Amino acid sequence: MARKPAALPPEPIDEKIVDIDVASEMETSFLEYAYSVIYARALPDARDGLKPVQRRILYMMADMGLRPERPHVKSSRVVGEVMGKLHPHGDAAIYDALVRLAQDFSLRLPLVDGHGNFGSLDDGPAAPRYTEARLAPSSIAMTAGLDEDVVDFVPNYDNKLTQPEVLPSAIPNLLVNGASGIAVGMATNMPPHNLVEVVAAAQHLLANPDATLEDVMRYVPGPDLPSGGKIVGLEGIRDAYRTGRGSFRTRATARVENLTPRRRGIVITELPYVVGPEKVVEKIAEGVKNKKIQGVSNVQDLTDRAHGLRLVVEVKTGFDPDAVLEQLYRTTPLEDSFGINNVALVGGQPRTLGLLELLRVWVDHRIDVVRRRSAFRLAKRQERLHLVEGLLLAIVDIDEVIQVIRSSDDAGTARERLMGVFELSEPQANYILDLQLRRLTKFSRIELEKEQSQLEKEIAELQEILGSDEVLRRVVSTEMGEVAATYGTPRRTVLLDSAGGTTTSAASASAARGRKAEAISLEIADSPTRVLLSATGLLARTSGEGADAPVSRAGRRHAHDALRGDVATTTRSHVGLVTTAGRLLRVSVLEMPGIPVTDGAPSLSGGVPVTELVELAPGEEVLAVVSLAPDAPTLALGTANGVVKRVAPGDAPSNKDEWDVIALKDGDSVVGAAPATDEDELVFVSSDASLLHFDASAVRPQGRAAGGMAGIKLAAGQRVVFFGVARAGTRPEHAVVTVAGSAGQLPGVGGGSVKVTPYELYPGKGRGTGGVRSHRFLKGEDSLVLAWVGEGPARAVGTGGQPVELPPVDERRDGSGTPLAGPLAALG
Repeated sequence: MARKPAALPPEPIDEKIVDIDVASEMETSFLEYAYSVIYARALPDARDGLKPVQRRILYMMADMGLRPERPHVKSSRVVGEVMGKLHPHGDAAIYDALVRLAQDFSLRLPLVDGHGNFGSLDDGPAAPRYTEARLAPSSIAMTAGLDEDVVDFVPNYDNKLTQPEVLPSAIPNLLVNGASGIAVGMATNMPPHNLVEVVAAAQHLLANPDATLEDVMRYVPGPDLPSGGKIVGLEGIRDAYRTGRGSFRTRATARVENLTPRRRGIVITELPYVVGPEKVVEKIAEGVKNKKIQGVSNVQDLTDRAHGLRLVVEVKTGFDPDAVLEQLYRTTPLEDSFGINNVALVGGQPRTLGLLELLRVWVDHRIDVVRRRSAFRLAKRQERLHLVEGLLLAIVDIDEVIQVIRSSDDAGTARERLMGVFELSEPQANYILDLQLRRLTKFSRIELEKEQSQLEKEIAELQEILGSDEVLRRVVSTEMGEVAATYGTPRRTVLLDSAGGTTTSAASASAARGRKAEAISLEIADSPTRVLLSATGLLARTSGEGADAPVSRAGRRHAHDALRGDVATTTRSHVGLVTTAGRLLRVSVLEMPGIPVTDGAPSLSGGVPVTELVELAPGEEVLAVVSLAPDAPTLALGTANGVVKRVAPGDAPSNKDEWDVIALKDGDSVVGAAPATDEDELVFVSSDASLLHFDASAVRPQGRAAGGMAGIKLAAGQRVVFFGVARAGTRPEHAVVTVAGSAGQLPGVGGGSVKVTPYELYPGKGRGTGGVRSHRFLKGEDSLVLAWVGEGPARAVGTGGQPVELPPVDERRDGSGTPLAGPLAALG
């Protein structure tokens, strides 16, 4: 057997060992890592409010054509496309970002439309192979215009593709959806806001570049969380809006109900932001077991798809449910804290931004996007116009054009001869050479001339936009308004300056020690206060110094929302709510949140919806708040059919929480109610713009079961749109506001015209007559849709509760109105 040859020794390797300083290497590597995390992963851009992975997901989904009207596709496919082309990181991180973009409990305005199990507050989502996704309608506004050079594109990770540096973002995404992320040495945590409110603030900033924080906070009073609930304490929000850092407490929406005829309980319908029901149930059970929570016998989670969140906490017999609820707020996640840290990238640098800075960054971005889009469209239309003009020249002398082309040896020669004979440019000559013979018909020439005219008009409009900063800002503001109208929704979160005084800490401590309800004192002083009813249906009571003082006219002008009515009372008494069904509902003042009054101006946005305090029938609304004191003045009511009545609310039955104050005929309803003395005047305004006022003494007070008497004489098919009281001594300061529109128009929908007139211009007439004309209709108007008479200055409220400017006072009693820029929801 042959021996194997001996192995040759390995050849020497030319090794080179480089000595490095470990500290220097660690510092360099750590800085590079920190830079990557801060700029490419954890922090959102202040312009579009997106982190790189979120931006790449939306861009790739738009590139894949996953529009809202297209079918869903597997989430795995989206993740694969993003990972392979733009985001060279793990698929789990990409899918987590995709899931959050689709969760309506995480984002105020979801950007991805998910199909399947995308998780909940207590459970994670299904695997990407089981879920499907496509772009939500709001994402179209985020990505619109990417093909029109509105933003810069940068190379992807391997320089083979390009991706947008930032999205056009017609939606103020950073403020609307908030953001959270942990970088190296810094973090961001921003709460969501209401789109309509943020857009209104941005439009105000566009029109008034020198606006202050107080100005924009009239439109953005605080965050609006996807889960609703309540925000308790606004001082931290003001700090965050001013400095970029602050905190606030979120509180669940809960009410005490009769679960059975003999047992009361606490029903929770909204939870704090990112708090799940399972976590709450677990904490309550743990507290009961450890004897930190007293008075709770059982907790049930009755949440379902039909009725939404519903947690029922059963309270033991003998315990005060209000004290138990306050105890739950202190010891469970029913009250949670949210720390605001507005850190975002501005110009590639991380910065801590206040509300004004956040709005300015987005407004400047939208101005730049619209400017670049206009310049792109202008260049495209000028290029097209140039070709159309050349084609029109060729069609005029088409026979000579054909002769020149046929007599040329090749295309290059034909091009040169066309340029010389007809004085065409090279693009025009090439376009004519590529022309199809069917374009030479007479009809095509008409089409070209029409296209030429349209192009010239569009070019002039685009040049006007690019040539005037005022026009550019107007276009940006208009587009903002369209976005808010398309994607905006009503506010979900109630803002409270304080906890509202369910119980004091002393009462909570007593409940925690297990003392019986009879021994628990709420410890709330029976101090003077005023109950306020806003035009959008919010109830609140004033608190702090000057709580019992009437709300000043200046306060009415500067407060968020508008004031429909107020009444002086005490904190431990009851007031009555008058509804359109002719009912008077008794409500405890303690159940209303307390709001401060600064310089006569209450923050009406801190009120609670009346539906949280009383149960209303479908279509029933609360019209007024009145005192139930025995010495309270009579209550005047007016109905849609022109009936008037005065009744004494102080004669209320002590054993009932609701009773009728007028016997309404079929098809009739109450349109207005207010306290009235014999010295006051009663005012009717009808849909055909007739205004009638007469002395209240002409209407004798009647009992609760009476049906009233004739108030105003109505023409056939007309109805009363307003009834109120003009108080003695202040009538010279009263104003009449009328809003005209079409007969079928609802409040808060459509345009129309509005007029403000001094009340003293209208002469009084007798009860039961037809009144005098108060508004001359314009073309397309045939009815009054809203009206209001009261102590000025008058305020108008938009559909989102935001203030709407009214025109100056018009001294013409029967003049026409000023066209409205937007719909009005209420007057006050």
